[in-house]
Amino acid sequence: MSERVVIVGADAAGMAAAAQARRLRTASELEIVVFERGHFTSYSACGIPYWVGGDVADRDDLIARTPEEHRAREIDLRLRTEVREIDVPGRRVRTHDLETGGESWTDYDKLVLATGASPSRPPLPGVDAAGVHGVQTLDDGQALIDTLDSTPGRLAVVVGAGYIGVEMSEALINRGYQVTMINRGAEPMSTLDPDMGVLIGKAMRGLGIQVVGNAEVTAIRTDARGRVRAAATADAEYPADVVVLGLGVRPATELARAAGLPLGASGGLLTDLAMRVRGHENIWAGGDCVEVLDLVSGAQRHIPLGTHANKHGQIIGAGVGGDYATFPGVVGTAVSKVCDLEVARTGLREKDARAAGLQYVTVVIESTSRAGYFPGAAPMTVKMLAERRSGRLLGVQIVGREGAAKRIDIAAVALTARMTVEQLTALDLGYAPPFSPVWDPVLVAARKAVSAVRKDAIPIP
Repeated sequence: MSERVVIVGADAAGMAAAAQARRLRTASELEIVVFERGHFTSYSACGIPYWVGGDVADRDDLIARTPEEHRAREIDLRLRTEVREIDVPGRRVRTHDLETGGESWTDYDKLVLATGASPSRPPLPGVDAAGVHGVQTLDDGQALIDTLDSTPGRLAVVVGAGYIGVEMSEALINRGYQVTMINRGAEPMSTLDPDMGVLIGKAMRGLGIQVVGNAEVTAIRTDARGRVRAAATADAEYPADVVVLGLGVRPATELARAAGLPLGASGGLLTDLAMRVRGHENIWAGGDCVEVLDLVSGAQRHIPLGTHANKHGQIIGAGVGGDYATFPGVVGTAVSKVCDLEVARTGLREKDARAAGLQYVTVVIESTSRAGYFPGAAPMTVKMLAERRSGRLLGVQIVGREGAAKRIDIAAVALTARMTVEQLTALDLGYAPPFSPVWDPVLVAARKAVSAVRKDAIPIP
């Protein structure tokens, strides 16, 4: 007898789940119904800043699969349809057609929640004014581009200095805007330790971006037409023709909360290794709406990344389709850039290690991306954390120019394998002068970390 799976959300996790389930089971065996409140499917949200900044020429370049392509695979995809209620005991969802206003109930045998994340939008005076934008979906990106194209002024304020804030600052610089970035912390990128964030702030100021640290926006000032004219802090106003909110995201789990499904400390859904919602045999969840296991600290964390979402979708699709797969967890790897400055991190920061009750040593080294004598060699800073006594690698942060960011993958593999820094020094990495010094910067940091661990060792009686 045919089963029906209802999927809420049609981006990475949702459509990866739909596609994988369809590979495993035919339409006569499994009916797949997908509800999506937006206009687009299977797109790269991570690429939106580069589209806004002009590096990506066309919005459609960010779309991996169109609705028509999904429907050709016998997936019943319904755009501009918002799920507004989940009746868990009754195994059904209530939907609202955003075009017609009509509402209806749809039964399911299996349910997949891929509702993503929502941009943090603090309840500030004026935050909903014309010219103030959050950026999470293609619809958000298009709205921002429309504003940029129609605004005669060239003053922009970016609120927040995480990945979104930093990348949007670059995008606005590329479009010819004068950018002010306002940050609650002293330096940008709180995903790094403060001593590494200093390098980001210095580079951004070198690009002409006004970086305002230790400040919090208290209100958005508007003109007589209701358009944004400035962002205000406790002691200053910063003129703005457009304001971009880069305050991060939160799991979009309002539906799940109302349905009584289990949520973690961040508000993300809690699942087992097969991405099944805990305590519910016929409900799965994945992507930016869930918490995942941090393999280094052992804690549950909310880490919204497209890489995770696609993997979640594959695993969910296997489960829905009658197969089996698991998602073991993450080590917290992420990369970004500010113009030609590359930023990467994986594992724990110092404050993460302290929160996990770990004792650690840290080292920082300066190196170059290529052999020092080879043309184009660029400086690189690597910070490494290792556990006291055991020497287990706990985290790595890298800031540098071309060739810096993807070196973080060496550390990500080492963290996943629970390697010590001494084991890391023996890795057989590729070498040639155009690509690396004879001792790769990550290995140089590992050697210094080995010395720090040995120096810090406490004799065992």
